[in-house]
Amino acid sequence: MYAQGIITRVIGPVVEASGMGGSTMYESVRVGDEALIGEIIILQGDIATIQVYEETSGITPGQPVQRTGQQLSVELGPGLLGTIYDGIQRPLTVIRGFSGDMITRGSTAPALDHNRRWAFTPLVSPGDTVNPGDRLGSVTESTSVTHYILVPPEGDGRILTIADTKDYTIEEVIATIQTDRGIIKVSMVRRWPVREPRPIQRRRDPKEPLITGQRIIDTLFPLVKGGTAAIPGPFGSGKTVVQQQLAKWVNADIIVYIGCGERGNEMADVLDEFPQLHDPRTGQPLINRMVLIANTSNMPVAAREASIYTGITIAEYYRDMGYDVAVMADSTSRWAEAMREISGRLEEMPGEEGYPAYLSSRLAEFYERAGLAEPLGKHEKLGSVSIIGAVSPPGGDFSEPVTQNTLRIVKVFWALDAELAYQRHFPAIDWLMSYSLYSHTVDSWWEEQIGEGWSRKKQEMMEILQKENEIQEIIRLVGPETLPEEDKLALIEAEIIRESYLMQFAFHPVDTFCSPKKQSLMLSAIFAFFTWAREAVAAGVSASEIRSSPIFPLLSRMGPVPAEEEEDLFSALFAAVKEPCIPVRGN
Repeated sequence: MYAQGIITRVIGPVVEASGMGGSTMYESVRVGDEALIGEIIILQGDIATIQVYEETSGITPGQPVQRTGQQLSVELGPGLLGTIYDGIQRPLTVIRGFSGDMITRGSTAPALDHNRRWAFTPLVSPGDTVNPGDRLGSVTESTSVTHYILVPPEGDGRILTIADTKDYTIEEVIATIQTDRGIIKVSMVRRWPVREPRPIQRRRDPKEPLITGQRIIDTLFPLVKGGTAAIPGPFGSGKTVVQQQLAKWVNADIIVYIGCGERGNEMADVLDEFPQLHDPRTGQPLINRMVLIANTSNMPVAAREASIYTGITIAEYYRDMGYDVAVMADSTSRWAEAMREISGRLEEMPGEEGYPAYLSSRLAEFYERAGLAEPLGKHEKLGSVSIIGAVSPPGGDFSEPVTQNTLRIVKVFWALDAELAYQRHFPAIDWLMSYSLYSHTVDSWWEEQIGEGWSRKKQEMMEILQKENEIQEIIRLVGPETLPEEDKLALIEAEIIRESYLMQFAFHPVDTFCSPKKQSLMLSAIFAFFTWAREAVAAGVSASEIRSSPIFPLLSRMGPVPAEEEEDLFSALFAAVKEPCIPVRGN
């Protein structure tokens, strides 16, 4: 039993307690008569400053603080997938069963079901030598995910006993290992401190793209497996919709969705929608390979910080099994605002716009836990954690500290534009502001897997969009009448790229996802049309005649065309651009 302290001061979600000698930084504690969950964030002698993850109204000086001797940790084991947690890994569905729709203070429940039995299959035998990260056995967690029970980091040695093939609870011992430090017992559940990255053998340079099915992302601003991306944008520009689209369609094995400080109605939509979504990869509900962490804006502010660490730790756990994991954090601005509030309560010296001076290092600490890695153990399969963080700059000001510090860390920047959103152009990603430092990395994959000429088409596409911006500046000065036909055609080409390729309908049953093969086919058709149109203009055909061509409406149908009609549509397109365009002459 650990020593008990006494509350001496309460400042919102921050509590000071005396008699806490022997405590450690980031140790988890129970605060007050209701045993609220908290974490030590400052130690001065026997005085501890505690960040409380629940509402502190009613807490008074003199109430007890009970140490646990452990850091804030998460439970890792079978049963994580398909579960909805709050920021400190309390299972919301379980708590709702005994607490009702509103979680009462001090409510707690095990993160995993300790009574459920799982069918365990051993993968080693007594006498085998094992190293940290080796696979001891497996459990079928869902129809698409095999959950591997790994040797813990301290478990290098020889297998003494291994469980037979039958059902066990997560607490039952399934293996004993003789190590230099003695015999250790291994069960299917482990606790891991959320602020401590899980160990790996080495990092690898990522090369394979994380396919999202969103054309503007996959083509112009790609992300890799193990990469980092930021989605900043003002209110109403579609950050949450983009993140939900990515959660539905990215080619990752596991999805961890963190709703960090978002509005309750948005999070409610996520919790209602995802359990009903069909997973095109498995034919099962998408929730079967997801972990949802819900921490809405009306929940205690301190728990926002914990939710980010909880989500990334769960992601690393599945990475260590050899899976590709995508983490959606919506939004890191709310997390930073929580840090600012806690910092103010602690009377720390404020940095830019009141954010703590350590804002940049905390953001880097989070994003740097992404990457493509060789997990511990003998299995050769690589694992990855990709992080996609939404940023909500006040008023859409990208110069504010959270956005700027994030951009120094991540390698992909998808800038959302409110003006595009008001024009009903979705995804509202500004192609002139956005960038990806992974473009050259993934070009070789697209060239090998999809077809030659990908890099050239992508480069030419960006040149056309940039040229459109330059021509629009000229039009604002002298009007459109003075433009040569070649520039008028350039505007038509940019319009086709924007409206027939970059614009995508998230709620259309077909256009919501575009495969790499279809993206390549669409680009080939577009550039075949461009070649045809340029030859026609050179032969004297006007740009207005090009626009009135019957080919023009066919291009706008490429995205939403049903699979059974694709072949006919593209055949018609390629056949049409083989015919010369004859200029219309007056009498």
